[in-house]
Amino acid sequence: MSITVARSDHLMPEPEQCWAAVCDRDPQADGRFFYGVITTGVFCRPVCPSRRPNRENVRFYSSAEAAADAGFRPCQRCYPDQPAPQAQRQQQMVAACREIENAESEPSLSQLAAACGLSRFHFQREFKHRIGLTPRAYFQAHRANRLKAALASGETSTRAGLDAGFGSSGRLYAATGDHLGMTPGDYRAGGRGETIRFALGDCWLGVILVAATARGICAIELGDTADALLQAFQSRFPQAELVGDDPAFARWVAVLVGYVNQPDESVLDLPLDIQGTAFQQKVWQVLRAIPCGDTVTYTDVANALGQPTAARAVARACATNRIALAIPCHRVVRSDGSLSGYRWGIERKAALLERESDQASR
Repeated sequence: MSITVARSDHLMPEPEQCWAAVCDRDPQADGRFFYGVITTGVFCRPVCPSRRPNRENVRFYSSAEAAADAGFRPCQRCYPDQPAPQAQRQQQMVAACREIENAESEPSLSQLAAACGLSRFHFQREFKHRIGLTPRAYFQAHRANRLKAALASGETSTRAGLDAGFGSSGRLYAATGDHLGMTPGDYRAGGRGETIRFALGDCWLGVILVAATARGICAIELGDTADALLQAFQSRFPQAELVGDDPAFARWVAVLVGYVNQPDESVLDLPLDIQGTAFQQKVWQVLRAIPCGDTVTYTDVANALGQPTAARAVARACATNRIALAIPCHRVVRSDGSLSGYRWGIERKAALLERESDQASR
């Protein structure tokens, strides 16, 4: 998944970038700005098929409301005062997601497509393009998430599996390994039977804890004391076998301490055991594409996912991230450029961004 990094102090592209988008009728610019033509008194979308105006007669606005307030009336060819076709299609896909989430059994592709007025082929292609998963994969991920919530609340594996929509124990155990990282019973039992290696180290941000399963790194935590970090980590998986005396694994701490001291993206190409909902994993994938020294806003990330109204959900996904640095949630800021909360402290977030900015400018 690609993301166009935008500096947070620009709420819309610079005028000349806007003009280039108008000349190209760039669909990626639709909704990011509107332009008014002073000779006609009309305002349009960047993709409007009408004849291109002269540059000196064009004014740019961040919203349709701003263009209307400036005295322009909406174009009758591109209807800039109505939801964009792309936004309407996105709303259809979001509605399909809600239908999938509320279904006790997997809805058929034909049923979902008919609700959107699309063919089965067109619907599946649109859904995967905008959501990042096929409808079936989305249903399976959501079902696994329901299972995790039921297990965390104390339900038995059998009861949790039935409530989540798994028809049998065989299907339950076959389908959930990628989402839980372990069997349902072991997840409910606090990691019973799971071996998790960990190591602690010191850096200028405080204490760092790195932990990994056989699949990859599952936690990078920052804190003030080693005891507090370790106690919090142990409380998550009280029944797991925690191995803390592995010299070979301790090198990961040295790698990450080196990154904190001198940011270098190449050292963060680490195998990760990322456990989360389908949406969280999509957000974290976008975060990993943000270059060192850059920041994006929560809205930027939501737009990159094709879900422009999901900024708050993006913020929640950032807040639940337990793999600091390798999933750089510290690079996401508010729309005005100010810093929002950070699991490991806003002071650490500011310090990380400052150091990365300095490193990128060299």
